[in-house]
Amino acid sequence: MSDEIEVLNGKASFFGVVDPAWHRLGTILKSPPTVREAITLAGLDWQVRLQPLHMRYDGEEMSVPAYATVRDSDRSVLGVVGPTYKPLQNQDAFDFFQPWLDQGLADLETAGSLRHGKRVWVLAKMKSANLEIVKGDEIAKYILLSNGHDGTLAVRTGFTGIRVVCANTMAMAHGDKSSKLLRVRHSKNTVKALDGIREIMNLAEQAFEATADQFRFLARKDVNTDDLKSFVKQVFKPKVLEGGPLVTEADEEDCERLVGRIIPLFENGRGNALPGVAGTMWAAYNAVNEYLAYERGRSDDGRLHSLWFGDSARLNQRALQVAMAMTG
Repeated sequence: MSDEIEVLNGKASFFGVVDPAWHRLGTILKSPPTVREAITLAGLDWQVRLQPLHMRYDGEEMSVPAYATVRDSDRSVLGVVGPTYKPLQNQDAFDFFQPWLDQGLADLETAGSLRHGKRVWVLAKMKSANLEIVKGDEIAKYILLSNGHDGTLAVRTGFTGIRVVCANTMAMAHGDKSSKLLRVRHSKNTVKALDGIREIMNLAEQAFEATADQFRFLARKDVNTDDLKSFVKQVFKPKVLEGGPLVTEADEEDCERLVGRIIPLFENGRGNALPGVAGTMWAAYNAVNEYLAYERGRSDDGRLHSLWFGDSARLNQRALQVAMAMTG
C-alpha cells in the first residue's frame, strides 16, 4: 500500500459503504453510519492542536510568529501555519453533514485520511434521484468536504457527481458558481462560514441539472478518431498542438503515447459501449476521466488525492471545458 491512505495501528484510515467510489481499502460497511460511528471508522477521532514554535539564534532562544499543527493522538506534526490559522477539527467537518442526515437528504458514504493526516475528506451521497444522461447511464449526486491540516489547503465543500456505471468522479458545470467547490480560509470564523455555505448548497439541484445538461449535449455530438486526438492534445498537451520551437521530440512522443492509451478507453472503456454513448464526445470526455481515475499515477490512493486535491482535478475540469468548446 502506498503512503497516501494513512495507516494507523495496522488499519487504513478509511471507510466506505457497500461500494466505495474508488477502492476497497479500510472498513467496508453494509449500511450508512452515524456521524459518531463514521469519525471512528475513518480513523479521524483526533484533534489538531497549535503549538508555538521557537528557534535558537546565536545561542539565544527566540519565539517564532508561527505554529506547528500537531495531532493530539500521537503528537505527529502535520504542518506549520501562521498566527491567524485556526484548524477545522474533524468533528466539526463531520457535524457539517448532520442536518442533511437528520432531514433524510443524504447518507455518509465514505471518509478518510491521506498523507499521514494532512488531508482529510468526508463524502455524503444525496438521496435525490440520479441524473440520467442517456438510458442506462446515470450520475449520482454527492456532497464533498475536504480539508488540510498542514496549512496548505483551505476547507473546501461543494457538489460532485459520480458516474454510476464506472464510479468516476465527474467535473461540474464550469459556468455555474454554485457548483464549484467553495473555499473557506482557516480562521476563527471557519465553522460559522460553513453554516453559511450550507444555505448556499440549497442550490444543489440546479447545479447538478446544469451539469447534466452539458453531459447530455456532449452525448448528442458524434466524434471521430481525429477529433479524439485533438481533444486529448488540447486537454493534456496544448503546446504540442500549437507547435513552435519550444516543442521537443520528447513532447510529441509523450503526447502520442497518451493518445494511444486513451483511444482504447474511448472505444471500450467503462460504460462507453452503451447505446447513445459510443462514438460521442461524452464517450471522449469519459475516456479522459477514466484515464485520470484508473491509470494516471502509481496507485489508487495517489490517484484519489490527485483527483480531489491535485492536478487531475484541474485536468478533469479542463476536459469538460474543452469538450464543450469543441462541440459548442
